[in-house]
Amino acid sequence: MTDLLEHLVALNPWWSGRAFETGVRRERYLSKIKQYLASGEIVALSGVRRAGKTTLLYQMIHDLIHEQGVDPRSILFVNCDEPVLDGLDHPLETVLDTYRRAVWSDEGAVLVFDEIQNVPGWERWVKAVYDRNQFGLVISGSSSHLLDTEVSTLISGRYLAVPVYPLDFREYLLFQGCEVGSDPIALTGRKYDLLHHLRRYLREGGFPQTVRQKEESVKIDQLRAYYDSIVYRDIVRVNEVRNQRAMSALLSYLLTNIASPYSYRQLEQVLGIEAATIREYIHYAGMAMVLFEVRYFSYSLKVQARNNKKIYCIDTGLRNAVSFTFSADEGRCVENLVFLELRRRGYEPYYWKKRGEVDFVLKNQDNTLTAINVTSTDALPEREMDALREFAGEFGGKVKDLVLITKDTERTEGEIRCVPLWKWLLDA
Repeated sequence: MTDLLEHLVALNPWWSGRAFETGVRRERYLSKIKQYLASGEIVALSGVRRAGKTTLLYQMIHDLIHEQGVDPRSILFVNCDEPVLDGLDHPLETVLDTYRRAVWSDEGAVLVFDEIQNVPGWERWVKAVYDRNQFGLVISGSSSHLLDTEVSTLISGRYLAVPVYPLDFREYLLFQGCEVGSDPIALTGRKYDLLHHLRRYLREGGFPQTVRQKEESVKIDQLRAYYDSIVYRDIVRVNEVRNQRAMSALLSYLLTNIASPYSYRQLEQVLGIEAATIREYIHYAGMAMVLFEVRYFSYSLKVQARNNKKIYCIDTGLRNAVSFTFSADEGRCVENLVFLELRRRGYEPYYWKKRGEVDFVLKNQDNTLTAINVTSTDALPEREMDALREFAGEFGGKVKDLVLITKDTERTEGEIRCVPLWKWLLDA
């Protein structure tokens, strides 16, 4: 147990008053994490590997100590990826017992378990600790498996989920030392600087450590390493995938063809992989939070099911690093960027197609609909406008807003609002 205690002391520098790195603050998530923790429920962070969940946990710990005056020793942080836990019969209970005996025996401790999905049986243990009503609980994991297991049944919704994504555009600017407010006049005055940053953001994406890198070749190598780690640790190993060559071919094809409609039968013909296997592998990639399927919009589930789907990637930089060249695919990457921002804002986007195609259909809280098309130019293609009008004609009074996101054109065309991408991304 001495080795374990020494390990915990090293993982929790605040116990001895040592400084620890908290990085650039991401208030979009941090305020929510602290609010949820105060509710007494389990706080569950989930997101793709390397999206910055651990740093957010450090930021939360910093604020508990320095803003709320919490005793540093009342906060236990455990990285469940650490090999020291592998040799323990009951790792989580052993860690808690060691901590309670040697560091903090009172009630009211905050227990933080990073990458907890790596510990077998963690769900029942978390439920048991939650039922004691003695501790605050924060958990994190690098795939949707974190909240797609027994935990949702065992605690009957008594957790609050915080999905974590790579940096949004405002956060990306902060990492570049470019802080922006919300004043529209000030933003317009900095437009060309913002457009320069947006081009880079579109190319390199928003994984925090990659954004910090200066050398372009290092960024690409790092993104490829992230991709390999996600595929192996969160897809192959978790799901015991046997035909890794087929899975690799499928993922490569989908990443190259983001934002394009497809069917399982079409993929079967192109790749020579059985449709059932394709469906399974795409599900695995979704659980690893590296790919997202978007369904056809219809109020009929049968109509949704028989129409093609579209696919998007967790990060444009990751996609660019492991697929074909970026320059010819700018339109697809812009559309992917809009998709990710919609997810960050809490939407589950759909697409719609008749004569024209609407890139994203959103269900609003008041049961109205918003239709969004995306163009990477300022030419305002008539087909994009016509598709929005066609959608409005199809769904009539249910449509609340029609939006065309452009490169840098802002005006109103009848019922359609044209908004520059850079301004739309900062309007959150």
